[in-house]
Amino acid sequence: MTLALELAQQTLLQVGFVDGLAEFVRPGTFAEVVLRGLSKAAIYVMIAAGLTLIFGLLGVLNFAHGALTMIGAYLGGLVMVLTVAQGTGPWARLALFFVAMAVVFGLLSALGGSIEVSLIRPLYDRPPIYQILLTFGVTLVLEELARIVVGFYGLQPLAEWQAALGTIPAFLETSQSLGPVSVRGLALFEIVLGALTVAAIWGFLTRTRYGLFIRAGSEDSEMAEALGIDVRRVFTVVFALGAGVAGVAGTLLMWDPVWGASVPLAAESLLPAFVVVIIGGLGTFRGTVVGGLIVGLVDATTTWWFQNVVVEWTWLPEVAIFMILVVALIVRPQGIYGVEEVGGH
Repeated sequence: MTLALELAQQTLLQVGFVDGLAEFVRPGTFAEVVLRGLSKAAIYVMIAAGLTLIFGLLGVLNFAHGALTMIGAYLGGLVMVLTVAQGTGPWARLALFFVAMAVVFGLLSALGGSIEVSLIRPLYDRPPIYQILLTFGVTLVLEELARIVVGFYGLQPLAEWQAALGTIPAFLETSQSLGPVSVRGLALFEIVLGALTVAAIWGFLTRTRYGLFIRAGSEDSEMAEALGIDVRRVFTVVFALGAGVAGVAGTLLMWDPVWGASVPLAAESLLPAFVVVIIGGLGTFRGTVVGGLIVGLVDATTTWWFQNVVVEWTWLPEVAIFMILVVALIVRPQGIYGVEEVGGH
């Protein structure tokens, strides 16, 4: 009886897998999964971009990066809650969102620059473990400060800030039809914003004079300093830029119901950011973009399978991201575009 039951279960699983595969390869379903994967990839790249910029030049593994993203989510939500009224139209809300992003970028850049000057700069000549412990301590302090402030104003620190989520325009909250494909408007917005962020950072690093200073300092800081480049100031600018990008990513996550503005967002955003930069290669922006695409598409694919076919193990998509990391570390420990030595001063 037991063998017959097991055989029947295996047959049902095989039939379910075949039916699931047929549905997955259907053009409409496949296109929806790809679009969701691209939206996830855009978020991962935006979160990880600041982290890889800081490590690429400074050689600092910034464990406070997730806390900066969390603060950006709260600050962006604060701007939106204070400026958006009940009758504010959808396009006005979208315009205010970009204002919130600019405000958050400026504030987080100033915070990141001050952290680099006052705390990290004295440790450049010490072993990396000092910088890791310092940035880990900074994230604990920032998380507790956020918890105190949020609790003081009567918000639930462990739950998403609903008032901030409620400021999203209606056309981003609803699903949009692209032929046979139906996708949430926010997902399309995340793809566009992620592409713009990648283009802006890429253009800054490759098409501006200061970007040339940054690339020169990352390859040979002593030679760059001998040529008259103020390398210390470049370090400060890069750390400020990385913190500002983290804040912008947090502002976007404030609208996403999967993330939302909450204190645990610090850890929730830091872990996938490290996965992306390790897979792509520490300190290489091109690797971060490719790593984000890989993680986002795999995340969307496994989520679809375990929500529609293997419904008993809905928690496995979260594990799949870290399984990619394990495989990458075994096959290519330095990452896809990584080199043996990167970052430093």
